[in-house]
Amino acid sequence: MPTITTKDGTTIFYKDWGEGQPIVFHHGWPLSADDWDTQMMFFLQHGYRVIAHDRRGHGRSDQTWTGNEMDTYAADVAALTEHLGLRDAIHVGHSTGGGEVARYVAQYGKGRVAKAALLSAVPPIMVKRETNPGGTPIEVFDGFRAAMANRAQFYLDVASGPFYGFNRPGAAISQGVIDNWWRQGMMGATKAHYDCIKAFSETDFTEDLKAIEVPTLVMHGEDDQIVPFADAGPLSAKLLKHAQTKFYPGFPHGMPTTHADVINADLLAFIKG
Repeated sequence: MPTITTKDGTTIFYKDWGEGQPIVFHHGWPLSADDWDTQMMFFLQHGYRVIAHDRRGHGRSDQTWTGNEMDTYAADVAALTEHLGLRDAIHVGHSTGGGEVARYVAQYGKGRVAKAALLSAVPPIMVKRETNPGGTPIEVFDGFRAAMANRAQFYLDVASGPFYGFNRPGAAISQGVIDNWWRQGMMGATKAHYDCIKAFSETDFTEDLKAIEVPTLVMHGEDDQIVPFADAGPLSAKLLKHAQTKFYPGFPHGMPTTHADVINADLLAFIKG
């Protein structure tokens, strides 16, 4: 398997297919690079080089008990892009991966990144605070941590319900999609996933968003039950210097899977534009 080893000795797995302008995909919690299979095949067939890695503690990368926070996640991406010699890259992040993109592009992207896209992404900050009164109460994330005591059932519940909007009346439920989400989650490390709850919910990306100089597409479903729309996509767009937006009535958090045809076409138009 293709891997790199970071400065702290962590082995990071990645996929690297094709030739052309590189697109780097950053997955959500608690998933892996496999969550981007549909997008990677689509953009590979459109002449792009497609790359996706398993975040430390996730998928086939080392099951680390340290470094499970955004600064280290971004540094791992920087190590990967340097190893691959990437220039003029487009970085696309979903959910937690959107936070990873924001931090990476802000801190390491100068001269390497052409564009970025944040899909159903956690920035600017998820948790409710005095400075973020519309955020999600910390008790919700404490509930996530408590549920990790039986993460097999917790992951099944998330995938079967709010992640893809399968709990909505009339939803076209796919057992294969649910099983694949569960499979990816159970590949990773309990400790890393537990720590990552704090990383995705409490990290403040405000200054990262302000520092991003490249065109950035903000895509968010208005029926997102995981990263609520009103406190995410529109607020991120206001902080970015060169934001474009695509907001989708009725789309769930996992819209890159449930509405791949729409999401892929809109991403392609942004990348080509």
